[in-house]
Amino acid sequence: MQRFLLICLGGAIGTGARYQLATWVARIFGAGFPRGTVLINVTGSFLIAVVMELSLRTGAISEDVRLFLTTGMMGGYTTYSSFNYETLRLAEGGTLALAALNVALTVVGCLVSGVLGLLAARGLARLGPLLGWGG
Repeated sequence: MQRFLLICLGGAIGTGARYQLATWVARIFGAGFPRGTVLINVTGSFLIAVVMELSLRTGAISEDVRLFLTTGMMGGYTTYSSFNYETLRLAEGGTLALAALNVALTVVGCLVSGVLGLLAARGLARLGPLLGWGG
């Protein structure tokens, strides 16, 4: 039950963060293109890669914290369903080039961000023994 509540709390925090960031990005750049969703999915891909890699490689992140951060926070923060809907709306509105750009930026951006997250976590893992965790 404790893990369930941790995941729910993480989901609430992630959802709130997604809303705030998407609103802020739309206010600054306008709502014509879903920049906020792209940014959210790319940063979420980076963060989940870092957390999972550190958790699995070093044990520096406990299973409860990993579940809170990944299943909870990142699950609430990242948003495939919004990406899908916004892409369909762009295509339906006759802006196929923007729909394709949204798909390309999201897929490539998330993959690159995930790779960067893995590399960052592996670099941190090498420092683990110096920091007193993992090995």
